[in-house]
Amino acid sequence: MRKVVYFNLVLFLASMIFATSVVRIEDIARFRGAMDNQLFGVGVVTGLNGSGDSGQLPSTLIANMLKNFGVITTAAQLNSKNTALVMVTANIPPFYYPGMKLNVTVSSVGDAKSLENGVLLQTPLYGADGNVYAVAQGQISIGGVDTKQSVSLQKRDQLVGTIPDGAIVQKLIPTDIVKANTVTLLLNRPNFVTAARVAQAINGKFGTEIAKAKDAAAINIKLPVVFKNKLIDFLAIVEQIPVTPNIPQEIVINERTGTVVFGGDIQLPDFTMSYGNFSISVTNGNISNAGTKTVSSTIANLINALKTLGATPQDIIAIVESLHRSGIIQQNVVVM
Repeated sequence: MRKVVYFNLVLFLASMIFATSVVRIEDIARFRGAMDNQLFGVGVVTGLNGSGDSGQLPSTLIANMLKNFGVITTAAQLNSKNTALVMVTANIPPFYYPGMKLNVTVSSVGDAKSLENGVLLQTPLYGADGNVYAVAQGQISIGGVDTKQSVSLQKRDQLVGTIPDGAIVQKLIPTDIVKANTVTLLLNRPNFVTAARVAQAINGKFGTEIAKAKDAAAINIKLPVVFKNKLIDFLAIVEQIPVTPNIPQEIVINERTGTVVFGGDIQLPDFTMSYGNFSISVTNGNISNAGTKTVSSTIANLINALKTLGATPQDIIAIVESLHRSGIIQQNVVVM
């Protein structure tokens, strides 16, 4: 059992992988105004083989919900175990025109046993403004596997399913990218250093000061006169500009899976640690132990040294947390 747990530890040596990584701007940012929108609706699934709603749940709330979504029905009409009341949700990306298709998620609202093999009847999908932007319909797909066939795989949830390309867009959601002759880039992960580097990269590409970092998340870009009638060409050029994002010195620990992820070149100060049968010293910037060779005092080398000594993922997580509490590790530690 100890051997199985040992190999469950996943170490992403971010300090080695990401320190010199170069990405495109489109990989780390998006233009303000070009965002996904959430759609939702309430519908009825039919074709269930006795696994639908029982009709025994209080009907007042359900009737009011259906009425709000334009579905007029009675409790008696839903008192069939071959049908089920469901919530239908989808995300519509920007620039999706009528006729384009979306994936939808269908989840049971009542007390149905399963939605497997069910068919969603035509369901309007609303935006936050109350307008219908898509219509969904189709055969529901239930993912996962039957645990009777394989005990090593996760049991599927039969009350939630998907319909690939199950919704057809009916209305374009307006998108306004340019304001006062300016477009704004929004970083997916706000960071002052990354914002400054993005602005510098854009200015370097066009040879003039058109970009300025407003804060850690937003970079304002003045639209050059030469691209006044070529907005798409300009945005495409900006998205392809290479930039080196700043990787924060942060440690993320998932205690449930035994995963440790750390970014940046995290150096450790001198200290001596004893944990169970493990004893490690950091002196003059080097890690030393009777069972390991002397290496530089980085968090990556510390974890590798602990692994060499036979530490389990739980041991390593406990040691990292203790070093953080004692102030040896000053960087942010996130425990999930």
